[in-house]
This record gives sequence, structure tokens and C-alpha cells, in this order.
Amino acid sequence: MRSRNGNKNFLRPIFILILCSSLVLNASEYLISYSYIVKDTVLFNERLQVSQAMKPCEDIESDSIVLPTNGSKSLNQIIKNNSFEFTNFIHTLGIDVKHKETTINAQNSSTTILTLKTRCFKVDFNDNLARITALK
Repeated sequence: MRSRNGNKNFLRPIFILILCSSLVLNASEYLISYSYIVKDTVLFNERLQVSQAMKPCEDIESDSIVLPTNGSKSLNQIIKNNSFEFTNFIHTLGIDVKHKETTINAQNSSTTILTLKTRCFKVDFNDNLARITALK
């Protein structure tokens, strides 16, 4: 594209490039899955997986929670710093529960597996807060 004086106008393609890269870098949708295993009333294994969504989630917004960021922009770090509040929030969303109980030689043993299947969350970062909204 040339301007009226015959020089090429480089400003517009650079602006478009910066705009597109800022949209990609500020992606605010994450896929989160969570599970833990309780064996004989003791927490045996806990797993939290967080990854950025590769394509936009097209769902309806549901419940949300606001967590302090303490200067961090990493969602993993924010969740680790506020793990109790985040796990309580996940429990309100609904968790699949599988329970198995066995008795061998008068010894009772139980295993419970609680799982939040992979779900899309919208995350809005502010200066001091992160708002995490579950999508249905």
C-alpha cells in the first residue's frame, strides 16, 4: 500500500501484527482438570493440570471466584497460593466420586477417587486479583 507521496506505508501492517500478537498473548481461557485419591482416610495422590486453551471456548459463564494474585501472572502459581479456596470452588462445580470398599480378614480398606473432568475456565487478570469463571 502506498501513501499519496509514493512511499510505502509500513505503519498499518505493524499495527495489525501487534494487535494480533497481543490477542494471542493475552488469551484468557484455560483448561483445568483436578483429581485426588483418598486411601483409608489419607490423601494419597493429588493432581491439578492447567493448560491454556488452544481454541476459544464457546460456553455460557457459570460460577466464578476472585483470588489475590500477589504480583503473579501465572495461573498455576495463583492457584497454588490459594489452593484451599480454589479446591472449595471446584467442589461447588460438581465432582465425580468413585468409592470402593473392601474387607479382607476383618481389615476394612476404602479408596475414594474424586475427579473434576477437564473444564474450560475464563480467567481475567487484574493488578491485584484474578477472576476465574467456570464455563458450562
